[in-house]
Amino acid sequence: MFPKLKLSNCLILLLGSIIQAMGIYNIHALSNVTEGGIFGLTLLIQHWFRISPAISSLVLNLACYLLGWRTLGREFIGYSLLSVCFYSASYGVCELFPPLWPQIGAYPLLASVLGALFIGIGAGLCVRAGGATSGDDALAMSFHHLFRWPVERIYLVSDLVVLVLSLSYIPVRRIAYSLLTVILSGQIIGLIQKLPAKK
Repeated sequence: MFPKLKLSNCLILLLGSIIQAMGIYNIHALSNVTEGGIFGLTLLIQHWFRISPAISSLVLNLACYLLGWRTLGREFIGYSLLSVCFYSASYGVCELFPPLWPQIGAYPLLASVLGALFIGIGAGLCVRAGGATSGDDALAMSFHHLFRWPVERIYLVSDLVVLVLSLSYIPVRRIAYSLLTVILSGQIIGLIQKLPAKK
């Protein structure tokens, strides 16, 4: 039986998913300052195989959610599947328009900070609402649930793996900016998760 999902949480998931899609499309996809985890992996796949992140993110995320089904519970999976669909649809809509900042690649430090804000705030909102836009969010939440490791540390490890793979198409200097992005975005997600809940 599918869990009952709160409308307020669904709206927060929608907002978080839109923010993340805008960040990936308008900043990371243009600047060679990449994200880690599934988002970075979708950009790697786009570069080498020309498969849109709107498609690859859906496939990779669904695979991660299937792996974490038992640990995360039905409600988390319900919210996460919804946020994955919101993200894919949002990215697909973004692709219909020209990028907002086509010259962002010339400013890698700005791209890394702005990208971290978009991803950190968007993912943080989704996690806060009880779901996750990305499969690595789901895996991080699973590890946090099972082992009580800090979420931001789990993100950092998974992000580093993707960044090492991204050296196959991104110069080392840009990977340094990417590392800044993943550290900042992970910290922002952790901060938003720790905000006190409304009573």
